[in-house]
Amino acid sequence: MIRFLADENFNGKILRGVQRERPDTDIVRVQDTLIYQAPDPEVLEWAAQEGRILLSHDIATIVGYANERIALGLPMPGVIVARASLPIGPVIEDLLTILDASEMSDWDNLVAFLPL
Repeated sequence: MIRFLADENFNGKILRGVQRERPDTDIVRVQDTLIYQAPDPEVLEWAAQEGRILLSHDIATIVGYANERIALGLPMPGVIVARASLPIGPVIEDLLTILDASEMSDWDNLVAFLPL
C-alpha cells in the first residue's frame, strides 16, 4: 500500500481530491506531525523512518536534498514533485494512477515529477 507524506506547502485541494476518490488513501500532512516547520532534510528523514513517499511542490530545495540522500546511500522512499502552477485535476489523476499502478518499493530512491 502506498503511503504519502504531504509537505506542509502541498495543496490541500489535491489531497482532498485524492481522498474523495480513494477514502482509504494513507496521507499524513507534515503540519499534523512533530516535524511541522522542520528543515527539508529532517522532513525527508522522517519520511524515510515512517516509510512514506513525500509529496511536494518544492522543486527549489527538496529535490537537491532527496538526491543527496540517495548519493549518501540513506533510505529514501521517494519524492513526487508537482509544480504548484499545475492544474489540480491532472495532479489528482496522476496520484490516483500512482495509487492504482504501483507499490511502495517502486518509488525507492526515486524523485519523480508530475505530470507523469
